[in-house]
Amino acid sequence: MASKKLRRQSSDEGDLQVDMSPMIDMVFLLLIFFIVASTVVVVKQDPKVDPPVAKNSKKAKDGKGRIVINVRNDGTFADEVAKQEFADVNQLSEYITQMKDIQEGKGLKPLLHLRGDRGVTFNYIRTVIRASSRAGVDNVIFSVFGFDKN
Repeated sequence: MASKKLRRQSSDEGDLQVDMSPMIDMVFLLLIFFIVASTVVVVKQDPKVDPPVAKNSKKAKDGKGRIVINVRNDGTFADEVAKQEFADVNQLSEYITQMKDIQEGKGLKPLLHLRGDRGVTFNYIRTVIRASSRAGVDNVIFSVFGFDKN
């Protein structure tokens, strides 16, 4: 007995035609599944920070587990996601420790994502790296532009 999916055309050639509507339904279901199952990682950027340009920069493959710290041109430290500024190194270290515990609780390896302004001296960058080291986060990612945006 022939399948109901195969229908004979009324032409003399006798070709069979396959009903494609179940295939289209399956494609839409897969599309919806992948949209719902995917995770979007958004790194909020501080508009007061203008990262330097590096020709050999590479785009990060994975954005999970990041603790974003912005170092502004005037030497202040901030986290744009938490809308928090840090007065001293101890407060910054405590914040990184809290964020590290949250990331480890999710089963992720914590990474420090350091966004430094192009006019910041290394002393401020070193301060954040030392605070991160005190908190137990030893992986640091530096944020740069791959091209000059001007």
